[in-house]
Amino acid sequence: MPLHISTAQRLAHTGEYYFSRKLREIDALNKAGANVINLGIGSPDMPPHPSVIAELNQQAQLPNTHAYQNYKGIPALRSAMADWYARFYGVSLDSEGEVMPLLGSKEGIMHICMTFLQEGDEALIPNPGYPTYRAAVQLSGATPVDYDLTADNHWLPDLKALAQQDLSRAKLMFVNYPHMPTGARADAAFFAELVAFAQAHNILLVHDNPYSFILNDQPASLLATPGAREVALELNSLSKSHNMAGWRVGMLVGRADLLQEVLRFKSNMDSGMFLPVQRAAVVALGLGEEWYAELNAHYRARRELVFDLLRAIGCTFDAQQTGLFMWAAIPAGFADGYALSDRILDAARVFITPGGIFGTNGDQFIRVSLCQPEAVLRASLDRIVSALHTSPANA
Repeated sequence: MPLHISTAQRLAHTGEYYFSRKLREIDALNKAGANVINLGIGSPDMPPHPSVIAELNQQAQLPNTHAYQNYKGIPALRSAMADWYARFYGVSLDSEGEVMPLLGSKEGIMHICMTFLQEGDEALIPNPGYPTYRAAVQLSGATPVDYDLTADNHWLPDLKALAQQDLSRAKLMFVNYPHMPTGARADAAFFAELVAFAQAHNILLVHDNPYSFILNDQPASLLATPGAREVALELNSLSKSHNMAGWRVGMLVGRADLLQEVLRFKSNMDSGMFLPVQRAAVVALGLGEEWYAELNAHYRARRELVFDLLRAIGCTFDAQQTGLFMWAAIPAGFADGYALSDRILDAARVFITPGGIFGTNGDQFIRVSLCQPEAVLRASLDRIVSALHTSPANA
């Protein structure tokens, strides 16, 4: 007789990740012959620089590169991360204590929550925003509290309104600019206001910063803001900036004492990063501006095709948004982004992400990924135009 094992209470409010469920549905459609084009997930389809792959191959062939590694990463990787911050963000970091390599920045979100949050605490999370923030806060036992982002305020939080709330239990605040899913930027003036807000309310800022090099001419770090080092940690990643999503190379940077506390948790969760991956990441971080220029040339061309696709659907959007996705308001006639997404999937066999998965403030929006070749985006446009009997020209 099979055992009946109940799940832990911490999972009561944490469902399976939306894309995990949706990919199963798409897989079933494909097995039935549907040939669905997936424009939902932001997984870069282009490879890393050839020198990065060559370094991985070379290091993996050595006999002494396959052992467990230091939880803090090798000194060369921490130095490369610090140098990268100095070159592109103008931020000086001590590679010994202020840089912590991660197995992708997503794990860093969980590590931070498990390190600093517990039952009775609250954490401020953006609505709309990355769903993992909410899940990680809930798994820590703390309570997520939404703060609103709206188009009327350029997808920036109204800090004055937020300050009027009861923040006595708020211990941590997730922020993310360039913002996912809306592609909104934050300028230096807003970052200064954010730091002052955190100082006034004794709140730890966690800035999630993986999109700063994608379709963005001025990469910025919150840590460049005066006073930010006292109240903020920053997550970053090579997933988007270097086409290394599956390699799982991220970083957490900021105050050494806070990073040391995170290490107490992290060191109980993994056994370090594969050494050849660390060596390859050093090469990636040493690439010059020409790498980012070439990467963004591809994304600009793709963005134009996605603009045509959105016009064909009848959506409206900000043409200046950044990052790997395009965020767009749905046309009249659809109850929400889920309804539009289902309609496009059913009629055109193209999957587009409904904005509601990122929070209620995303209900009237959809998000389209740029992580498909131009030929696939053209095919998606053709399918949608055919299915909806419209065209970019008359939408």
